[in-house]
Amino acid sequence: MNGFWTIVMLVFSNILMTFAWYGHFKLNELKISSDWPLIAVILFSWGIAFFEYCLLVPANRIGFNENGGPFNLMQLKVIQEVISLTVFTVIVSLVFKGQPIAWNHLAAFACLVLAVFFVFLK
Repeated sequence: MNGFWTIVMLVFSNILMTFAWYGHFKLNELKISSDWPLIAVILFSWGIAFFEYCLLVPANRIGFNENGGPFNLMQLKVIQEVISLTVFTVIVSLVFKGQPIAWNHLAAFACLVLAVFFVFLK
């Protein structure tokens, strides 16, 4: 179950991370934050990132094999990167509709999926 909860927490962590890193673009587009000084945008993003870390750190702790989880450090990192790019791609497709996904983006994603395969090879 540690592996399952690690993946679930990483997915939600990455949803928050994507909004912390890129959500201010949407807020600006909607004219919500267009008057904000840069420090306000940074503090807003940090506020979201705090909750992202509240999921990311425990996910890594319970998923790490030396803490009883099923994954070594390399596996955790590659899983996190694939989840990050998957979440990012879904959010960009749904929220930032002006950003097209091209064939080379899909090819890069396929390479990441292969990275997961290779990192789990014994």
